[in-house]
Formats: sequence, structure tokens, C-alpha cells
Amino acid sequence: MPFSAEERALRIDRYARGPALLKEALDRVPEEARRWKPSPERWSVHEIVCHCADSETNGAGRIRYLLAEESPTVVGYDEAHWARALDYHALPLDTAFQCVAAVRAHTAALIRQVPGGAWSREGRHTESGPYKAEDWLRVYSEHLEKHAGQIDRTYQAWQAEHKG
Repeated sequence: MPFSAEERALRIDRYARGPALLKEALDRVPEEARRWKPSPERWSVHEIVCHCADSETNGAGRIRYLLAEESPTVVGYDEAHWARALDYHALPLDTAFQCVAAVRAHTAALIRQVPGGAWSREGRHTESGPYKAEDWLRVYSEHLEKHAGQIDRTYQAWQAEHKG
């Protein structure tokens, strides 16, 4: 179901606030806990932030293709594979967060001025099929919120394992 103009504006505000939520969660985690993994297949806090940087750069491109091109193909990717193949722990955490913040700020400025009718523009996602600009907003307005929660849960698990 399409968003009303008010719902869309609220989603855009959530999108714009995402980096602050991610930063607050990251700032709660001490340095010694940032590379700890709850299990081999789950991400560390460091990897979560690097994933967010890659996801944001992909997402920024996706919305631009949806808004500017006719029936674009939106390419999916294997997030877990990227974390391993790109060796997220070898990448600087601060730079990854700065990327998230900068890309979000740039894209928030763009989507705040998108006319209402443009949100129904549609492309095709390689994994999920038809994909509208509004679908993009639904996903990305919550993305950093979810990862901020994941950071909190990972840190709580680290604390539970490192008591005493």
C-alpha cells in the first residue's frame, strides 16, 4: 500500500536520523568489544558498520536509478559474502561510519525534494522482482535502525560473555 504524503515525510525523517542512531549505538561499545563476534557466522560491531557503509552506497545508487532511469535493474548482492570477500575487519571503522553519514546526508537532501508521483517509479530487483522507489524508502528508512539494534544486541552478548 502506498505511503501517504505524511507517512512518506516521516519515513524520510527516519532515514535522515539513521546515522545518529547508528553512532549512538557504536559509541556505547568499547574498543575492545568492537571486533568480537557472537558466533563465526554472525558479524562483529565493526563488520556491521562496514556493511552499513556498503549498503548505503548501494542504496544511494539504487534510488538514483529508480528516479532517473526507465525501468532500471536493481542488483542484489550477498551481504555475508561481501563481509568476507572485502575483509571488513581490515577496513577502517571511522571511515566506514563517515561514509554512512555522508551518503545518508546527500541522499536525504535528494529524497526530500522528490515529487509525490515519482515514488511510484519502478524497476526490477534481481532478487525480489518489481521494486518501486517507495519500496526503497520502506527498506532504507529502517535499515540503520535495525543495525543499531543489532549493535546493541552484539554488545550485550559480549558483556554477558566477558563478565568477571
